[in-house]
Amino acid sequence: MKLGIRSKLFAASIGLILASVFVFYAYTRARLEQEMTRTIREDLTVRAKLVALRAASAGVGMAPENTTAWDRLADELGAGASARVTFISKQGRVLGDSNVAPEALSGVESHGHRPEVANALNNDFGTSSRLSTTVNKQMLYIAVPLREHGAVVGVCRVAVPLTHVEKSMAVLRNVLAVAVILALALAVLLSSAAAHLASRSVRRLTETARALAGGNLNARSDVEGLDEYAELGRALDTLASNLSSSLRELRNERDRLSGILSGMQEGVLFLDHERNVALLNPALREMLLISPDVVGTTLGEAVQNAELRRLLECASRSNQPLTSEVQIRDLKPRHLLVRAAQLEGAEGGVFAVFVDVTEIRRLESVRRDFVANVSHELRTPVTAIRSAAETLQVAAADPKAAETFMPIIERNAERLQELVEDLLDLSRIESQKYSLKPERLDAEEVFVRVAGLFRERAARRRVSIEYQVARGALELWADPKAIEHVFTNLVDNAVKYAGDGAKVRLRAEAAEDGVVLSVEDDGPGIAKAHLPRLFERFYRVDTGRSRDLGGTGLGLSIVKHLVESMGGSIGVESQEGRGTSFLVRLPSAAAYESWRPPAA
Repeated sequence: MKLGIRSKLFAASIGLILASVFVFYAYTRARLEQEMTRTIREDLTVRAKLVALRAASAGVGMAPENTTAWDRLADELGAGASARVTFISKQGRVLGDSNVAPEALSGVESHGHRPEVANALNNDFGTSSRLSTTVNKQMLYIAVPLREHGAVVGVCRVAVPLTHVEKSMAVLRNVLAVAVILALALAVLLSSAAAHLASRSVRRLTETARALAGGNLNARSDVEGLDEYAELGRALDTLASNLSSSLRELRNERDRLSGILSGMQEGVLFLDHERNVALLNPALREMLLISPDVVGTTLGEAVQNAELRRLLECASRSNQPLTSEVQIRDLKPRHLLVRAAQLEGAEGGVFAVFVDVTEIRRLESVRRDFVANVSHELRTPVTAIRSAAETLQVAAADPKAAETFMPIIERNAERLQELVEDLLDLSRIESQKYSLKPERLDAEEVFVRVAGLFRERAARRRVSIEYQVARGALELWADPKAIEHVFTNLVDNAVKYAGDGAKVRLRAEAAEDGVVLSVEDDGPGIAKAHLPRLFERFYRVDTGRSRDLGGTGLGLSIVKHLVESMGGSIGVESQEGRGTSFLVRLPSAAAYESWRPPAA
């Protein structure tokens, strides 16, 4: 059976109390018996001396013939002393006995050899405790000498039965036993109370410790006092406070680390010493398209890319950090720059950081394509000009050759100039050096001005230009030169590529917080595959036709950058055989005025 601290303390206290009481009872009883026996002896000694003095003063002679007088004196003194009184002559003959009839005295044996009598005759005092053969009882004897004129003439012996002594001792033992029992009961009550008080503090400490072990770090013992339990309680409270503070700091550190990992654009992966996934952040889950429940799984289960697995496995065996670029060919292709290193320590593990360089590689590819396209676009007019110039140099005296090749040189020089100007415009727009001065503009006025610029060219190609503005004055917030450049380019493309006899329509409609301006044509349209790349630099749907019509391939890219610089957006909708529609969304003047900050 399991005992609590209270039961153990109570049992220990009872054991100590019982042992103490037993030793006390045994020792006290022996001492009291000795003390009572001594007291009785001293009392009998006093009575014996008093009896001897009384006998000496009675004037009774010690002659044997006076036994009757001696016996009568013994009876009288025995009754007064409450004891057996015996007078013995110096020769050992019993002269009188308070417990023996006078006629029986002659039959009593000689007492001269009795120890108390012999000691009294020799040492003035004798004592003995034995069974009396005369009265057949256990007796305590005290003997003193009888003197007459200074000489010892006999012995006066006083005796009491030991049963009287035993009765007195029994009464004393009973009193002692009752006292011991009462003391034991009181001690039991006191020990129970003390055990309860002690166990209450222990129970409070135990409850507090269990609460702390259960995760309740706000639990406190609040034990008062100056004893060891109170000191232990204060130490436990201090430990709880320190632990709570440490856990709070660890929790804050964990939350801070979790926030940092969640906010990082770089992916983070940690593998434990068994190559199981221990940690990964949301950025890495998005890069590798894996779910959050891969934590705890093996590397092979979490990472499907073989090249990436080999890199991480090599990093777990290498003492040096490894860096490599891995290409992920999944639903979302990516280029990842991975740096993996083995962590030092007993647990070890591998820590890897993933940087998404897909956009960088795309920009590098765009830069390479741009350089290649610029080189190609420049090479064509330069080659044409150089060839024409060489031909003119050979046939300088031929007027017909000059008439033939001079327009070629002029046309390619103009094309080269347009290309350089478009590149410079695009560069200024992208570097935000193109100064825009937006103001209130009427959509209808913009359409009228742009349509007037292309009226003659459209007439030559039998292309009609129409414009339609929704009811109500539509005012937009834009830069006049930029908006004219945008629609000039869009209308120019529509006139060029829609074909002879086509229709070009300019529309303006109000939209939520803005104005939608569109340029539509009913030409051959654009294939769906070309639409996502239509605003890229030097991208052409029909390369040969575009170059023949004088395009540089930068017009739509410049249009897109100008529209976005004015806070708008541009899109395209087209179907083959049904025409093309460019949609330009720009902020309205009213919307701009509603949120524009007041002038200083």
